[in-house]
Amino acid sequence: MTLTTTAVLVPLLPFLGAVAGLLLGRRAPGFVRPLAVLPTLAAAALTVTVAVGQGGGPATDVATRLTPTGSIPIDLALHIDGFAALMAVLVGVVATCVQIYSTGYLRDDPRYPSYAALVSLFTAAMLLVVYTGDLMVLLVGWEVMGICSYFLVGHYWETEAARAASLKAFLVTKLGDVPFLFGIFALAADAGTFRITGILGSVAAGGLDHPTLIALLLLAGVAGKSAQFPLHTWLPDAMAGPTPVSALIHAATMVAAGVYLVARLLPVFAASAAALVVLAVMAAITMVGSGLAALAQDDIKRVLAYSTVGQLGYMLGALAVGDRGAAVFHLLSHGAFKALLFLGAGVIIHAAGTNSLAAMSRMSGLARRIPDAYWTVTVALLALAAIPPFAGFFSKEAVLGAAEHAATGEAHGIPGAAGWTVLVSGLLTALLTAAYATRLWLLAFKGKGAEAPDHGPQPVAMNAVLWVLFVPTVGLGLTAPFLPDWFDGRSLAPTLATSVLGTGLALIGGLVTYAAWRHTTALAARFPLGAVVAAPDATPAVAEEVAIDMHTPAYGDNAGAPDPADPGRLLLGPLQRHAAVGFHLDAAYSALFVRPVRAAATLVRFLDREVVDTYVRGAGTAPRLLGAAVRRAQTGNVQTYLGALLAGSLVLAVAAVLVATGTGA
Repeated sequence: MTLTTTAVLVPLLPFLGAVAGLLLGRRAPGFVRPLAVLPTLAAAALTVTVAVGQGGGPATDVATRLTPTGSIPIDLALHIDGFAALMAVLVGVVATCVQIYSTGYLRDDPRYPSYAALVSLFTAAMLLVVYTGDLMVLLVGWEVMGICSYFLVGHYWETEAARAASLKAFLVTKLGDVPFLFGIFALAADAGTFRITGILGSVAAGGLDHPTLIALLLLAGVAGKSAQFPLHTWLPDAMAGPTPVSALIHAATMVAAGVYLVARLLPVFAASAAALVVLAVMAAITMVGSGLAALAQDDIKRVLAYSTVGQLGYMLGALAVGDRGAAVFHLLSHGAFKALLFLGAGVIIHAAGTNSLAAMSRMSGLARRIPDAYWTVTVALLALAAIPPFAGFFSKEAVLGAAEHAATGEAHGIPGAAGWTVLVSGLLTALLTAAYATRLWLLAFKGKGAEAPDHGPQPVAMNAVLWVLFVPTVGLGLTAPFLPDWFDGRSLAPTLATSVLGTGLALIGGLVTYAAWRHTTALAARFPLGAVVAAPDATPAVAEEVAIDMHTPAYGDNAGAPDPADPGRLLLGPLQRHAAVGFHLDAAYSALFVRPVRAAATLVRFLDREVVDTYVRGAGTAPRLLGAAVRRAQTGNVQTYLGALLAGSLVLAVAAVLVATGTGA
């Protein structure tokens, strides 16, 4: 079987599995799990075959005319290079792990058949995005992922949180997709083709007339799909969906699509220095803001959601300084350990006895009850914090090293401002990442909350998947010397300066958080919740310290739960209440957009009912009244008609006499 045929089968197999699952899910429930797992597993195996066959050699680029358009044609094209081949392997492996994990996590869910089919369709759409060589075909996969995320995030549609989250995710991403569509059209108009190879060739020849406009329009779609500032607010709320869906969205699909697109079309963005600076600033704000927000969250999945937002900022920051290899390396590394973190969070949630959310402040005794999740999640958090020798260290240092090269002017054609912006924000985010990773580990595994009832052993499928993802989390960084040939040939080895700074800041962040946790834990033991009320003679200093330990989560099933020892509260201080709600961006959007739109809708409804409908009703009422008047004159009584005729004749006679008299005068 040729490489091209194998590549065509990769997205086709999960698509066929999704169709079969939707058709047979209710009629033949015994086929649901095989139809969910086997096509995705086969596609993952084929992605490995394609990657081995493609290697770091010249790109495979084949196409056939899909349809004539009368102007710019649309082609059914494949464009596979080393970058696309490795990205497809990530998608296939993570999707397979999610499907296997879901067989245990959702084993008693009545809507599992439709869920599994949608996950397969989601996977097929992302694989189409990865392998296609035509932007219009890419747009199809891009939008299919959007509708799949709507249904999957809203899987628990009985809850208000899931319904609101699915709608928000759909609307916010569509808000970015509108300018994104115009950007694709403008790019094709300048380049004369939708084919990626043709576009890149046009860029190399200086054929783009509006590079800045095109890049900014495309960035709007990327900000929505990859949850970057200011369109990132949908992703934390999307945690209302099943945890395996979160793993799929955060690690290998949906949010990864925006980064993939920028990496694929990087020369388009590099053609505009202004676009690179905008991309760098967007990534910097996203990294730092999400790190602060993650440090203030109580729900474990929201911490990981904000973490994803920040790590995607790292990837886009690497692209802003022109290093596609560093961005893709971190994308692959992050996909492995973030999938492990989310699936591990699912085990924690299952052990904690909740549905889809779990407040860390309520956890206790989990380390001994779920040892598989404890050890694998611990290593994944070390990778997230970029502690050597785990994968996250090598990939994050590649990003920081690329930013350092751009800041010192060693990267040709990259603005120094973009380099410094990414470097400074990246180092600060390394500190924050280690802080919230340490906080998550302490609260989840060493917490002193009320211990939930033991719900029995975890399904084997769930624990087995954790160890599968454990392997790349530990060892993927060791592949750094071999990956440049698969990308652009640039070295991915860590540099001394950024390695020392990044690792040093990460260690500081972790140690300071641990010290804050010890402090708050000691205070919580000395002054139990309510001690301030019980001891009115407490000094203001003691009262203030104890108040730190009385943080109350304000969302989910855990509203009103006390948080006796949260180091994030102490570290953030007055900033904590703002960071916990995402710095009020949702409130700002509500004031700037939602309320005006609702007010305009109310006005339109009033005008429609009271003005337009009044004219419509009047147009019908006037003839009706005139008809009623005429109907009253038609009595059918001959005497009435003769009387009226006589009266009219008299009136006419009198009028004639008056006229004649007036004329004679």
